[in-house]
Amino acid sequence: MFWKNVMIAGEQVIILYLMAFIGVIAAKTGIFSQDTAKKCTNLLFYVITPAKILESFFTLEYSIEHIKGLLIAVGCGLLMHAVAALAITPFFNKSAPEQKTVYKFAAMYGNCGYMGLPLVDAVVGKEGVFYCSAVIISFQIVSFTHGVWLMTKDKNEGKSQVDLKRIILNPGVLPVFVGLPAFLLSLSLPNLIMTPVKSIASMNSPLAMLIFGTFIAGTDFKSIFRQWRIPCVALFKLIFMPLAMLTALKLCGVAGALGTTLLITSAAPSANNTIMFAAKYDNDAGLASQAVSVISLISIITLPVMIALL
Repeated sequence: MFWKNVMIAGEQVIILYLMAFIGVIAAKTGIFSQDTAKKCTNLLFYVITPAKILESFFTLEYSIEHIKGLLIAVGCGLLMHAVAALAITPFFNKSAPEQKTVYKFAAMYGNCGYMGLPLVDAVVGKEGVFYCSAVIISFQIVSFTHGVWLMTKDKNEGKSQVDLKRIILNPGVLPVFVGLPAFLLSLSLPNLIMTPVKSIASMNSPLAMLIFGTFIAGTDFKSIFRQWRIPCVALFKLIFMPLAMLTALKLCGVAGALGTTLLITSAAPSANNTIMFAAKYDNDAGLASQAVSVISLISIITLPVMIALL
């Protein structure tokens, strides 16, 4: 049964990575450049992913279990990041400041939106997307507070550059503020509006993986032998984090759609925000790009195993 589950989960992961491979080919042949991918990232971030989250709120049937699951997902998301922040504190401190922050950020923060959401959608369905949106909220809250502090503390004598407006007015948070009241009141949208929302939402997985493929195409994978700390980050992010979450889920008796969603988000490879934050706050963006790409490829193996273990 374990290996059967590995194969089932592995099939969904491979399907997503085949889309990414098409992105690699498109980038190598000049059909889809990294500059174009960066512009499409804004489209994905500000339009398509919010549409996917809204779709889950407007199409999922209201129940007390779903409300409880949503609250548990937010709480687990916050706890997951808090545990990761504490666990990673003693590590990578001997690296250069602009590299140390990249390693720590990549080890802590998973790609809940661009990788987690498509995989949850493929494995669990709209109920999983509903719970995943709650984890994305916790990710946005922690990454724009602790994450920004982590990226800037060496340059600002430990002081944070937290922007509360960016936390609240965030494309990963705003759709929940819109969709949650509608879900609680069992409101529905007319087909005239819901059909375009569903159509736009359906672009989430393909576009996210095509964009990811362009970043893989531009990565020097020989660097992994020069940057030995990247495998250490992968070990923490892809093995330690999901095993800790798996243990917590087993102890608390959480399974089903909620348990699978929480495990996938904890097992997701390093977040794309690692690259964006590194560039924005003058850390090693090249190292961040290498780390995210390498760790994402390793997750092809680790993700199916973690899902099957649950």
